[in-house]
Amino acid sequence: MATVWYALLGLFFAAYLVLGGYDYGSGVLLARARTPEARRGLLTAVGPFFLGNEVWLVAAMGILFGAFPMLEGELLSGLYPAVALALAGVILVTAAVQLRSREIRLRGGWDRLVIGGSALAALGWGAVLGGLLQGVPLHADGHVAGVGHAVTPFTAATAVTLLALVAVHGAAFLALRLPEGGFAHPGRQLVPWALAAVAGTAVVGLLSSRVRAAVEQPAAVVPLLGVLAAALLVAAGAWRRGRPGAAFVATSVALVVPVALVGSATWPYTLVSTVDPAASLTVADAAASGPTLRLLGWLAVPLVPALLGFQVMCWWIFRGRIDQRAPVYW
Repeated sequence: MATVWYALLGLFFAAYLVLGGYDYGSGVLLARARTPEARRGLLTAVGPFFLGNEVWLVAAMGILFGAFPMLEGELLSGLYPAVALALAGVILVTAAVQLRSREIRLRGGWDRLVIGGSALAALGWGAVLGGLLQGVPLHADGHVAGVGHAVTPFTAATAVTLLALVAVHGAAFLALRLPEGGFAHPGRQLVPWALAAVAGTAVVGLLSSRVRAAVEQPAAVVPLLGVLAAALLVAAGAWRRGRPGAAFVATSVALVVPVALVGSATWPYTLVSTVDPAASLTVADAAASGPTLRLLGWLAVPLVPALLGFQVMCWWIFRGRIDQRAPVYW
């Protein structure tokens, strides 16, 4: 039962990175929109999906708090700087997007906050994934000491890599939603940078003794890195052939891979201790009791299909490119 919930936690967070990722990627690419009309068009493309995509983060946090209370406590304290950075970005971009039209004279400032908040969210979640992969100083008493360990070259590299991935993903989404030719070329330009970031992060990880010690399943890392690189190459090829839909599917896969990589590389642990291997937190140890997990299962039975149904309905209703008839948001 604990393994099922752990997989569900990973699935929900991966869904958030894919769906929220094109929100943040589009927000970062707002910097390339030079005119008010271009910025308005970009936000209109994202508008119908924006707030609904963040529901997946709420659902993932609900699973973390309910099904893995021990992991929740030590994860939030052990990686506090990265989590705080991510949540600050989420709050900034959510507020700025909705406030930008309240006062026209301040719209440029709100747009800059959208760009900055989107970048912070991507950097923060990337640092969280990097922190999980390199481990934390979890002691035998079950508590993590300090927060300085969260700031390392590896977490910085993973943060930059996730920023590059969401930028590519945002470009793929905008190529689907904006009139033809809108963001296809920037997407092709960003793929080499994303590949370079992935390669650089892999090298930094290989050189880090903490990462090498924390990875319990090294055989899972290389194939998943290969899938990530292949997804980015497929996206570039799809752009060259004028197939934005295929590019979007490929960049979606690229954002699922980091979550799968962290979960599989550290298995059977949810949190690896860098100071006392015996103190590492396994999936079974981190999970709530059996009766609690069963109760949560009964709650999940109606909620998960409803969440999936809402997402499918939203995509179906607002499928296709925007035009002059599209409702304007913010």
